[in-house]
Amino acid sequence: MMNTSRTKLTRLPKRGAHDAETIYPILDAALVCHISYCIDGQPFIIPTAFCRIEDTLYIHGSVGSHFFRELAKGVHVCVAVTFIDGLILARSAFSHSVNYRSVVAFGKSRLVEDEAESWLALERITEQIMPGRWADTRHPNASEMKKTMVIAIPIEEASAKVRTGGVNDDPEDLALPYWAGVVPLSLTYHTPVPDEKRIKDVPLPDYLKG
Repeated sequence: MMNTSRTKLTRLPKRGAHDAETIYPILDAALVCHISYCIDGQPFIIPTAFCRIEDTLYIHGSVGSHFFRELAKGVHVCVAVTFIDGLILARSAFSHSVNYRSVVAFGKSRLVEDEAESWLALERITEQIMPGRWADTRHPNASEMKKTMVIAIPIEEASAKVRTGGVNDDPEDLALPYWAGVVPLSLTYHTPVPDEKRIKDVPLPDYLKG
């Protein structure tokens, strides 16, 4: 994976990485990415579901979407993913921080026209949202596929940045009478709620239990 000034980390570079072993797990754990692009000097940013297959990101949407029609032309984009893993509450306001995992990637969008590639992307996007779901749902029919556009974004270069650990107060602040520590944060699944419009009861699938 190449590395240029676009992904060079100038602030706290010790927290950064450019290797696939660091970058890919962060991308694979995310449910949503944010894609930014520019048209005629006007910047845009869109949140969307996605997946990664090897060194390419995939998204899907409506053929009527202005966003997707622009990406289908082949434009340079920036993709970002962020996890907030904890709030760092320090004794001084200046030393407050967060524990996080983030990735910023660059690439040029490409319209996917191969049917097999489109189907694989749709399957993997569905599985990224909920592993096991693709085999437990009706797959898109021909009419739905005509209404759907799949966009590929080959990763030209990317960087990850990660912060872990606790409070980094200055030594002179350690005796201050303020609570300090870490408030962990995580994405949590709650009890699934059945669809109110269901015609018949279907047992909760194993992949949603626990």
